[in-house]
Amino acid sequence: MGLKPAMQINPDFWRGKRVLLTGHTGFKGGWLSLWLQSLGAQVSGLALTPPTEPNLFEIARVAEGMAHSAIADIRDFTAVQAQFQAFQPEILIHLAAQPLVRLSYQQPVETYATNVMGSVHVLEAARLTPGLRAIVNITTDKCYENREWVWGYREDEPMGGHDPYSNSKGCAELVASAYRKSFLAHAGIAMATARAGNVIGGGDWAADRLVPDILRALQNEQPVQIRNPHAIRPWQHVLEPLGGYLLLAQALFEQGQSVAEAWNFGPRDEDARPVQWIVERLCAQWGQGARWENQAGEHPHEAHFLKLDISKAKQRLHWQPRWDLECALQHITHWHQAWLQGQDMRALCLAQISDYQATT
Repeated sequence: MGLKPAMQINPDFWRGKRVLLTGHTGFKGGWLSLWLQSLGAQVSGLALTPPTEPNLFEIARVAEGMAHSAIADIRDFTAVQAQFQAFQPEILIHLAAQPLVRLSYQQPVETYATNVMGSVHVLEAARLTPGLRAIVNITTDKCYENREWVWGYREDEPMGGHDPYSNSKGCAELVASAYRKSFLAHAGIAMATARAGNVIGGGDWAADRLVPDILRALQNEQPVQIRNPHAIRPWQHVLEPLGGYLLLAQALFEQGQSVAEAWNFGPRDEDARPVQWIVERLCAQWGQGARWENQAGEHPHEAHFLKLDISKAKQRLHWQPRWDLECALQHITHWHQAWLQGQDMRALCLAQISDYQATT
């Protein structure tokens, strides 16, 4: 029995929906806010100031089409609750986090405070909000206890995490499970957690993240420094998991507790590639004599191999990846070179979202 056709995101469902998006000033949050705007949703954002300079939020003028954009810290429960009370969302997508492995070694207390207690604050404010129906709580593929095995992790595998970031996200999954069982289900709120792979895309300038590091070096005509060329990750364009989050939110709103569980949104197996494969492709696409070399020195522990099993999302949500890794890298190179040429990046982001939705 074959897979059903990929489920389509329904603009009629999203039109006019009040959606609260935490982390909207970040890389994934900026793209998701633009996508929701294109669907006609009323989007309110709650986040810190953009984490880098430059940043997607300002370059793509993300705030232009939002109902409200609030700068606040999810570690501040009073500020979080005030935003929920003011906006009265119907759907919550919780993206706000400290998302970097290497930074979590430098700032473990801040990482746990944001990723664990910040999530508690968001879920507590959510359960006290009348009219809220659906929550998509974003964690990460790194929440799993990584055993370095060759097959993909399924949603019921044990939580774990070697580094503070990964471990904090495993903790956030446990928090979500307790809130679902203790409070949310009884309040008529359906919550799912979503775990994606290593997302890449135009507009990411985070430090110590592979594709931004590559693009910075290429832009500056320097050799790309790679610290772990043989590490294998489940790479995917940012629009892949975001499309999954939108489908999941729609399903939660319409189907309730039957889909209120954990979901993986990763790439196809063949797109779990070594770091070296990525850097070689991007250097070739960039041209202009681009090259890379191994970075000397000691580096903190990072998992060598990690892959997600996405069978459940394929079968039950009829979600599946649309852009293979080669296509994703082409879109990233085009995005970054367009930005360097001074093009209208809000228009380009919306065009890439439209192209993605049109891909079958």
